[in-house]
Amino acid sequence: MADREDSPVGDAGDSVGSGDSPAHCPPSAELSSEGGAFLLDSGEDFEMLHNIDDDEDDDEDPPPLEDTGGVEKKRKQAEKPVEPDSAPSTVPTEEWLDVLGNGQLKKKVLESGDGPDSRPQKGQNVQIHMKSSLADGTVVADEPSLSFTLGDGDVIQALDLTVQLMELSEKALVHTSAKYAYGELGSTAPAVPPDADLTLEVQLLEVTDTPDLELLSPSERIALAGQKRERGNHYYQRGDYAFAVNSYNIALQITESSSKVDISPQEEEELLDVKVKCLNNMAAAQLKLDHHEAALRSCVAVLAYQPDNIKALFRKGKVLALQGEYAEAIRILKRALKLEPSNKTIHAELSKLVKKHSEQRGVEQAMYKKMLGNPSASPAEKPQAKSSWSVSWKWLFGATAVAIGGVALSVVIAARN
Repeated sequence: MADREDSPVGDAGDSVGSGDSPAHCPPSAELSSEGGAFLLDSGEDFEMLHNIDDDEDDDEDPPPLEDTGGVEKKRKQAEKPVEPDSAPSTVPTEEWLDVLGNGQLKKKVLESGDGPDSRPQKGQNVQIHMKSSLADGTVVADEPSLSFTLGDGDVIQALDLTVQLMELSEKALVHTSAKYAYGELGSTAPAVPPDADLTLEVQLLEVTDTPDLELLSPSERIALAGQKRERGNHYYQRGDYAFAVNSYNIALQITESSSKVDISPQEEEELLDVKVKCLNNMAAAQLKLDHHEAALRSCVAVLAYQPDNIKALFRKGKVLALQGEYAEAIRILKRALKLEPSNKTIHAELSKLVKKHSEQRGVEQAMYKKMLGNPSASPAEKPQAKSSWSVSWKWLFGATAVAIGGVALSVVIAARN
């Protein structure tokens, strides 16, 4: 198995963007591997899994966050995508536009474009020429033809937020803080240090509508959905779980869209495979966001297609345990362990839940005793009372039998006389 994810599908000229583009998808954090093992979950209880679906793709589950430099301890999770302010219809070339009003993302027009009506809308495909530089002037990337879908999170936020304010053919200068570029982690390609501000020189070259999903060939839908899923994996690695969920959702919409093009059984299987991977990874991201109900729905959806999916069973068990449903969680994990008896991660999680369940039952029993007023002496008294009544009834029965017998004998004697 490879120790990192495969590159996204497509090239710079594709309508959905370039997977190799530095601004499009910074390289994933390296995946720690262990002799063909891969990840079941990548959270606080992360362990490598062995002998599970070894024939599956390496990128089915996002890699461990530990390899990205402890993102979870450094940054706030579930940061929602921000929206830019509406730009005026004409911007003087010498003035800067504070896009978000916080001074961290600014745009200045260098060359005017074709007018406000030529601005792209969210969901459209755009093609730009972009050159990015560090604060000291070092050029880190120069991409003459970068394509992506506006608003899908295919590129760094600075581009997603500013390109939608540009006119066709406009050339602009963008100053962005690290927050809207490569953040605290930085990037290896392009070579951007952690917490580095960037200057982007951008020209909007082309704006086109996205293709109708119903008219895409099955292979095109598979490729497009796979690319969006890999972008979600990229966000997951960086700890941007809300953005990861968004990318997985877009991929799911592509796999679930109706089609007017004939599809073969093999292509249906490939689409289903992408869908299951998206749902599994989405459940992992939703768990990180503490969206337990949403994570549970994602797991249930996977199990509807693949009832014996180990990852979905494991995560469903975790969600149920987090909701306090220990008995059901234990049942689910026992089922997963039966499918994969040598799985150490499931063993550990199951042992932990059994212990918690036992402790919970002990607490409940103590609470019931307290509510009933500590009836500890009652059991000892009851057998004694039962024994006393038993003797009394036996004596009474015997005396009654003797009396009846005496009366009967007297009657017989009287009859003979």
